[in-house]
Amino acid sequence: MPILQTKHLTKHFDGVYAVNKLSINFEAGKITGIIGPNGSGKSTLINTLTGMIPIDSGEIIVAGAERLQRVEAHEVASYGMTRTFQDVRLFEQMPVIDNILVVLTERSIWKALFEKHGAFHLEKAEEVLKKVGLWEKRNELAKNLSYGQRKLLEIARVLAMIHCGVGDINIIFLDEPFAGLFPEMIKIVTVVMKELRDQGKAVILIEHNMDLIRELSDHIYVLDSGELLAEGKPGDVLARKDVIEAYLGE
Repeated sequence: MPILQTKHLTKHFDGVYAVNKLSINFEAGKITGIIGPNGSGKSTLINTLTGMIPIDSGEIIVAGAERLQRVEAHEVASYGMTRTFQDVRLFEQMPVIDNILVVLTERSIWKALFEKHGAFHLEKAEEVLKKVGLWEKRNELAKNLSYGQRKLLEIARVLAMIHCGVGDINIIFLDEPFAGLFPEMIKIVTVVMKELRDQGKAVILIEHNMDLIRELSDHIYVLDSGELLAEGKPGDVLARKDVIEAYLGE
């Protein structure tokens, strides 16, 4: 059974359908790629699934049980979901390590800021920062990081949520995580994604780099004007003439 489904999901803006009656499934233990030309509805889809914008109609089904007509952003973790953003969102005036420590608690952000973190939290913060290559930057303010380092820090926060029991995170949305990264950073994120898949997580990847889509995705969906154009294994789908015409402009 899919860990996450949409049924006839619809979202429009001023009469223009960004997502139009979309029914798709996401499986645990797989990386699912979502591709399509700019304006095809990729980010709108993720934003509706994670409560950033409301759904107009249709439903979201989580783990075959929770049938939702609306997801509130503050409820996302309770449904086992987390995400990154195209425009990285961090606590800019806080050190790198504090950006991690804040998410290692289910309490409010303000209480977390003044909490005396124990050895467990500090150990986990060190673990995830080392995994993404940012341990040496732990005392830097987040605002002083490079663009690529900021994206790595956001991914480290996702890992902190998963490994420290903040909710039961099984569904991870990554919205263009490779954009602006140097090759060594791309390798780090690639390893992280494969490890999450091997842990049985459902990883949903929005990405424009077709080489990375081919390498990482077990299954892909192609959107065009908010509708499903094609789905299947990357090699098969990316060879289709209609996909090439819609996405690659050929």
